Amino acid sequence: MSSGQRLRFWLIGGVAFLVLLYMLRSVMLPFVAGMAVAYFLDPLADRMERAGLSRTLATAIICLVFFGVMGLGLTLLAPIIQQQVVTFVQKVPVYAQSLQTRAMPLLEEVYRHLSPEDLEKLRSSAGAYAGTAVGWGLGVLKGVLSGGIAVMSILSLLFITPVVTFYLLRDWDHMVAKVDNWLPRHHAETIRFELREIDRTIAGFVRGQATVCIVLAIFYGVGLTITGLDLGLMIGLGTGLGAFVPYVGMLIGLIASVGLALAQGGEWHLLGGVGIVFLIGNVLEGNFLTPKLVGDRVGLHPVWIIFSLLAGGALFGFVGILLAVPAASVIGVLTRFALQNYMKSSLYDGVEDDYSKS
Repeated sequence: MSSGQRLRFWLIGGVAFLVLLYMLRSVMLPFVAGMAVAYFLDPLADRMERAGLSRTLATAIICLVFFGVMGLGLTLLAPIIQQQVVTFVQKVPVYAQSLQTRAMPLLEEVYRHLSPEDLEKLRSSAGAYAGTAVGWGLGVLKGVLSGGIAVMSILSLLFITPVVTFYLLRDWDHMVAKVDNWLPRHHAETIRFELREIDRTIAGFVRGQATVCIVLAIFYGVGLTITGLDLGLMIGLGTGLGAFVPYVGMLIGLIASVGLALAQGGEWHLLGGVGIVFLIGNVLEGNFLTPKLVGDRVGLHPVWIIFSLLAGGALFGFVGILLAVPAASVIGVLTRFALQNYMKSSLYDGVEDDYSKS
């Protein structure tokens, strides 16, 4: 088989795999989630296996503890989050009145410099944009409810994901060895090297950044709740989990917290408390958590991560979000490999290859 035929074979296989993945995206959520959890927990299973436990026993213990802690955490957090949401909904009129009172002097100053015609144009434009925003919001809500967070998806996550995680985690090493046997022999070492680079990148970001997110979610949730911020637990958890994309989660959480603090009255102790929480969280993340747990092993630019998450979500919904960072890691490693070979070739330096001269 010539090199052109081999390239055609792999390209056709890759396209067929992507098409199949797209067609099955509605049922893949528990399997992708189970694979992600199994990949995250595999090093722990390896340590327990080296300590003398069988792989099956180590897998059973890890799955019981992991999903037990997850279930216990959700059970404890659900009533608190529900109470905060109910309280927030009840206080929405008060928040609106407070914001209107604060904005009224500024609005009056603006109105003073506008003619009646300009005011009418401003009102009509605001109404049109508000209608557009509401329609967009309803469309997003409809897409979410009909996609990743439908009832069947939630049920599959609850009941199928633990089973998938158990079997994948138990058989992980066997699956890796089986895939290694399938590699084309004449390129096996190169493929193994690139796969190790992919694993290093994914492990450095997914495992390291996921640990950072969990620590920050706990810190921000507890800290903002202590300051007395309404919805402090929800905003804190969202801020910590949003740190999966560097800087983005922190900025969105800070804006939401300051806006809600102003709506609550804007007392200096509340605003100061919010500022202190985010200052400590930023120092903790930038100087301790990220250098220790993630380091410089990742090689993924924040803009590339944001793009991959948005593209994955647009193409495959929540499944695409789960697959976005691994796919971005694979593309990044393969792109660097292609660039290295390009810079060694005659396409880059203009010198003919030896085989072309013969």
